[in-house]
Amino acid sequence: MSPSHNLPPLNDPRCALVVIDMQNDFIPGGQLAVQGGDEIVPLINRLGARFRNVVVAQDWHPAGHVSFASSHPGKAPFDSVQLPYGAQTLWPEHCVQGSHGAQLHADLNLPHAQLIVRKGFNRDIDSYSAFVEADRRTPTGLSGYLKERGIDTVYLVGLALDYCVAWSALDARTAGFNTVLIVDACRAIDLDGSLQRALGEMEAAGVKLIDSIALAA
Repeated sequence: MSPSHNLPPLNDPRCALVVIDMQNDFIPGGQLAVQGGDEIVPLINRLGARFRNVVVAQDWHPAGHVSFASSHPGKAPFDSVQLPYGAQTLWPEHCVQGSHGAQLHADLNLPHAQLIVRKGFNRDIDSYSAFVEADRRTPTGLSGYLKERGIDTVYLVGLALDYCVAWSALDARTAGFNTVLIVDACRAIDLDGSLQRALGEMEAAGVKLIDSIALAA
């Protein structure tokens, strides 16, 4: 992984930690579990304590969301359909608004987080990214929030590395942020080689890939 050259200290007011989708449905035992997803909670807590600015992203789907396989008769989870904004992978029902599965992991301890960004609440558009929904036109407002606060560097952690984390990292770069992915504070689904594709796309876009050991105080 790349060293953390020329990065400001984590507690610099220009930096923010963005914690992606650390929710029960993505933890082992959940509806769309990511293997080892619970293992990264203690590391995220330790990292979070070192940041002045912390933002949490949360999947927040209405019942009958367009990304659910159950919303498409004859389709199964992980099938793909064409929607007005392009190809959509279909998922098991997950992170339904107000459900236990949508709740943040009980051991996630980020009491100083200033913002929770809920995404995927539009029934007809999926939203992997914490910055821009899957139609690639509808912003979540996170970019504007960070920029108005003078934040220019974002560190990303969470689930799943090859989907919501990667899309968020790529959109952060597009929005002009210095973007760092803390790889060992993420876990991936790795569906048909999606992990290596995501890592390659992020590196090509200028996302710094580091391990947390590179952030030693």
